[in-house]
Amino acid sequence: MRHPLFLWSLLLLVAGISWWLGEREPPSREQDIVHEGPREVDYYLRDLRATTMTPAGLPGRTLAAGELRHYRDDDTTELLKPRLTVHQAKGPPWQVNAETGWVSADGSLVLLNGPVHIERAAGPANRPLRIDTRNLRVQPEQDYAETDERVRVRSLRDRIDATGMQAWLRRPARIKLLADVKGYYAPP
Repeated sequence: MRHPLFLWSLLLLVAGISWWLGEREPPSREQDIVHEGPREVDYYLRDLRATTMTPAGLPGRTLAAGELRHYRDDDTTELLKPRLTVHQAKGPPWQVNAETGWVSADGSLVLLNGPVHIERAAGPANRPLRIDTRNLRVQPEQDYAETDERVRVRSLRDRIDATGMQAWLRRPARIKLLADVKGYYAPP
């Protein structure tokens, strides 16, 4: 089975921090972790921030979360207040924020649950952009995201509403709106 470099980097970081925290002091909120049936949290982190680098030594992606919980029974991870940054070689990064998240055992799929906000600041070659939707599926290795939910895309005073979206966050970045597309363009 192929494990993405991002997952291995994240797991090594998590293991090292977990060991260090275990040696320093016991978790103060362990009683707050709910065990449902055979599900068992084997480690967790608070205030996580992990960055993977590109082969050129530049930041590729940064994952931050208020809390991370890893489950031993199925090797999945849950995130509270996840924030994913997809850095760009040229131009501003994409910022993806959600209420909660779930990461598959092999790291190839991330589900961002609840309201999801995607933003990119203005750059020399692009306008600022904000996308609001819900329940986003992300394939981190491809910097690809999709949803079947309602989507609102805003840039300055312009907006587009649609149902469903596919988004590629690496160059050439593009967004495909899938159905019921309606737009409003405000002349300059």
